[in-house]
Amino acid sequence: MTKEQQEQDFLDMIATQKRTIYKVCYVYAKDEDDLNDLFQEVVLNLWKGFPRYRGDSLLTTWVYRISVNTCITFLRRSATRPKTTALTTDVIRLAAEEENKTGQLQELYRLINQLGTLERALILLWLEERSYQEMADILGISKNNVAVKLSRIKEKLKRMSDK
Repeated sequence: MTKEQQEQDFLDMIATQKRTIYKVCYVYAKDEDDLNDLFQEVVLNLWKGFPRYRGDSLLTTWVYRISVNTCITFLRRSATRPKTTALTTDVIRLAAEEENKTGQLQELYRLINQLGTLERALILLWLEERSYQEMADILGISKNNVAVKLSRIKEKLKRMSDK
């Protein structure tokens, strides 16, 4: 494969996976600057790993894994980590339009932003209707651990929404 063909394949992959990358970044970004930084870091890490992608997993699984790991690493590197990550009103509006949801979606994202990093990743994957096995593969945990953690996260979100 020529360098030009590899670059074109990568650009095509980014074009098809852009929405997925942004969704992951939205959950971890505290503001628009963080969102842009995270998106750039994810794309850079995808580019670095692209030549080694062998197709052993679904492309979306690979993109999710790189995206989530990049975002978590970004948060760990930042010296000041806020308790909550606020989504900008533009992001909330965009998400609501894309998902055809009303205020419930905004409330859900507000609550999700109060979760821990792994919890956010799991609930995001669950909302994307990923299988437990795919979630386990993306996050590097067991399928049973996914089920237990998701159950706890759902209960936690329910308690948070009742307040």
